[in-house]
Amino acid sequence: MTARTTTRTTRWLRGTAVAGVLALGLTACASGETDSGEATQDADSALEEGGEITVWAWDPTLESVAADFEAEHPNVTVNLENVGTGNDQYTALQNAIAAGDGVPDVAQIEFYALPQFALSEALADLTAYGADELDGTFTPGPWGAVQQEGGVYALPTDSGPMALFYNKRVFDEHGIEVPTTWEEYVEAARTLHEADPDAYLTNDVGDAGFTTSMIWQAGGRPYQVEGTDVTIDFTDEGTQQFTSTWQSMLDEELVAPVGSWSDEWYQGLSDGSIASLVIGAWMRGNLESSVPDASGDWAVAPMPQWESGEEVTSENGGSSLAIPAASENADLAWAFLEYATVGDGIATRVDEGAFPATVAELEDPAFREQEFEYFGGQQVNEVLADSSANVAEGWQYLPFQVYANSIFNDTVGQAYVSDTTLTDGLTTWQEQSTTYGNDQGFTVNQ
Repeated sequence: MTARTTTRTTRWLRGTAVAGVLALGLTACASGETDSGEATQDADSALEEGGEITVWAWDPTLESVAADFEAEHPNVTVNLENVGTGNDQYTALQNAIAAGDGVPDVAQIEFYALPQFALSEALADLTAYGADELDGTFTPGPWGAVQQEGGVYALPTDSGPMALFYNKRVFDEHGIEVPTTWEEYVEAARTLHEADPDAYLTNDVGDAGFTTSMIWQAGGRPYQVEGTDVTIDFTDEGTQQFTSTWQSMLDEELVAPVGSWSDEWYQGLSDGSIASLVIGAWMRGNLESSVPDASGDWAVAPMPQWESGEEVTSENGGSSLAIPAASENADLAWAFLEYATVGDGIATRVDEGAFPATVAELEDPAFREQEFEYFGGQQVNEVLADSSANVAEGWQYLPFQVYANSIFNDTVGQAYVSDTTLTDGLTTWQEQSTTYGNDQGFTVNQ
């Protein structure tokens, strides 16, 4: 790849850590530069010279990738460290950046959190390594997520196109047809709960990622970001379409009051009392590994649609690998990042259960036609890959989404435990996020 040097205007805004959640001020060294200010962008020379890099990631598939990379390049050492998942790592990363010490060379960052680091210029702009030439390599959702203001600040490692995971045994037992629209989904929820008051079509106690993904699919675009100018508006038609439907589910008590990832949740998925999930593609591997007793019960179908005949989906989850701007070995870091996301590391990660973000893998007949014993021999990847191709474009996250998500349960989440409605909760979420953004130096409009 041809090396190119880019320059950007540094923005200075103030930021603090709030409630233990990452809050980044928009200031950092220029993208694509090391601490010395020199941007060599020469991965081949770095590999030849060798050395060590530190990678902060919680994804277990990267353990094999790191081992394979070291075997291919014996003079390179990859120190893979799990310093925590999600907010725990983001807080540790921000602390290291602020201290100017202990910053990793590569960091795993989820799509929703990436703008917060990219706009602070805490990450290297990978266009210096030709990352922009990878346009078309990744599916639209993940590729759009790693770009900010003309720069590419990470490469996707996996994706989470949404689909309907459903307990076929329970559906068949109660004569429930697989819903293709959200109207049919609500009716299926009624049918199941009336037949068995202990069974629910799904669960939810308030989840920011699920809510924003549903709004995304419904056509809502509540966040608009242009540099430091931000608009938050949850009054759009797509948001209202979601809140109207989901509020009816809550009002009729059709949603199991069970938190995801709890022991009760896994038990419900195992015994069928939680009979479906509209969730990211990564749930395929989670069911196989964490709900083994339900093998043969589950199947996968396309995500229900807001309008019959449509094929519109959204992303739920997914992450990337980025190079902090303060990395002391950025060229070698790029070599590893490239290997893990567009090189031989992809096959290793897919073999170990990761759902890819690369078009080539998603279109590969061997991948699409793989039969899964857990899902009754169904070619699950075909459904999930099609979902990935149908992700609606134009979604944006806030440049302080990590903070916004941290207050979700105290705002929108109140609709699940009180008389507050989802609409009122979103209004409160909007107001508090606006206040926070303005306090951080953004210009936030409603």
